[in-house]
Amino acid sequence: MEKSTLIGVIGGIAAVGVGMALKGADPHSLINPAAFLIIIAGTAAALFNAFTMQGLKKFPKLLKLLFSGNKLMSKQEVLEFFVDMAKIAKQEGVVGIERKANEAPDPFIKTSLTLVADGFPADFIDEVLNMEIKQMEERHRSGALIFSQAGMYAPTLGVLGAVIGLIAALGNLSDIDKLGHSIAAAFVATLLGIFTGYVLWHPFSNKLKQISQEESDLKKMIVEGALALQSGASSIAMEAKLQSFIPVSERKSLRDEN
Repeated sequence: MEKSTLIGVIGGIAAVGVGMALKGADPHSLINPAAFLIIIAGTAAALFNAFTMQGLKKFPKLLKLLFSGNKLMSKQEVLEFFVDMAKIAKQEGVVGIERKANEAPDPFIKTSLTLVADGFPADFIDEVLNMEIKQMEERHRSGALIFSQAGMYAPTLGVLGAVIGLIAALGNLSDIDKLGHSIAAAFVATLLGIFTGYVLWHPFSNKLKQISQEESDLKKMIVEGALALQSGASSIAMEAKLQSFIPVSERKSLRDEN
């Protein structure tokens, strides 16, 4: 589970609720079906107008990703895998690479090893794998765009909700109690719009971009490992090449471990 997302959502809700209580406002006033309808349904309608059905089908999967996290190999694990691959390639040749390709823990690694085992030249392997990375980045960019656009629509719909509420309030000018309640309810939509836009949707978009960047960096490391393997690099050369993808503070020398 991606604990930071859960902490952020709960923390944001708690901050608004406690803040309202400290200011003397009743947090129960946030329970306003009309405001939720305008903001949630309105934002959803705007997204349907802005994106195709094919694009919006990714929304549930992206939400799940935000809360469950992206299960990837660590860079250290990739390093250790390709160092072992370099040793196997020296001992067993193409047969060893093909065998490890079938056992690869990651589909992208399997593809890279298969290309190496099939004897394709380095420039072809580099082109094919980097094209796959670019396509992945484009898919991720379009997914993050859904959330960033929702973050733009929600606050504006909050203003629309406030206007609708104030129109209703004008019908209660003769009743001071009802007038005050109507005005308070009118601004609940604005609060919900700003909250969902800047505490949920925009941050979610930013996190998806970070997740995408992490996966992209990992795949680029795999590409370099595959190219080094194709060139016949030794295990020592492989380690030296791939260590550059790992921050200095996180590096663990395999030679020290051995």
